[in-house]
Amino acid sequence: MYNEPMTNVMTPFDRSREFIAFACARGVLRFGEFKTKAGRLSPYFFNAGLFNDGAALAALCDFYASRILAEELGFDMIFGPAYKGIPLAAGTAMTLAGRGYNRPFAYNRKEAKDHGEGGSLIGAPLAGRVLIIDDVISAGTSVGESVELIRAAGATPAAVVIALDRQERGTGELSAVQEVERNYGLPVLAIASLADLIAYLDGQPELVRHLDAVRDYRVRYGCT
Repeated sequence: MYNEPMTNVMTPFDRSREFIAFACARGVLRFGEFKTKAGRLSPYFFNAGLFNDGAALAALCDFYASRILAEELGFDMIFGPAYKGIPLAAGTAMTLAGRGYNRPFAYNRKEAKDHGEGGSLIGAPLAGRVLIIDDVISAGTSVGESVELIRAAGATPAAVVIALDRQERGTGELSAVQEVERNYGLPVLAIASLADLIAYLDGQPELVRHLDAVRDYRVRYGCT
């Protein structure tokens, strides 16, 4: 509806290993003992907020753009949920435009503004098929709120793209990503997954000591 459709751009996505190496080098992926929101002790921690300079954000958004272009998603615009999704949506829109696929983007405030332009949405009007971009899906709350905003505007959620899929069970047998796919009927695409992380660790002399702990964690809490 806004620009040329993204057709004939589908290519195999093969940058998962490169992304994990990048995240480790930036200290975004760390290893040790970390308590998750679910109260579990995880042997690794992913904090996308540490992609905190211009070069790192540009590289991160290049990974997002590559993941998006590896699929025929058929979307019209990008939405970034507050707060971490805001720079991701803006940066990815810029990267896609640089590759010849210009798309508008929007994001939301946590609290609605009652003066000036007002409301909780900033950027392009939500319309058409909307691609949601975020860092991870922990409980699916952010995605659920985004879906409500998009539908309330008369637009249609198209898919969700995240950086890392932890492939970890939620309260039931499904992972948070699988619950989002089931509850909202949306495909969720990840730049990398826990399986990719395990494959990367197996063969990295400086990191292989963490491999058993990560494997054990997946056996205990993981989903396929």
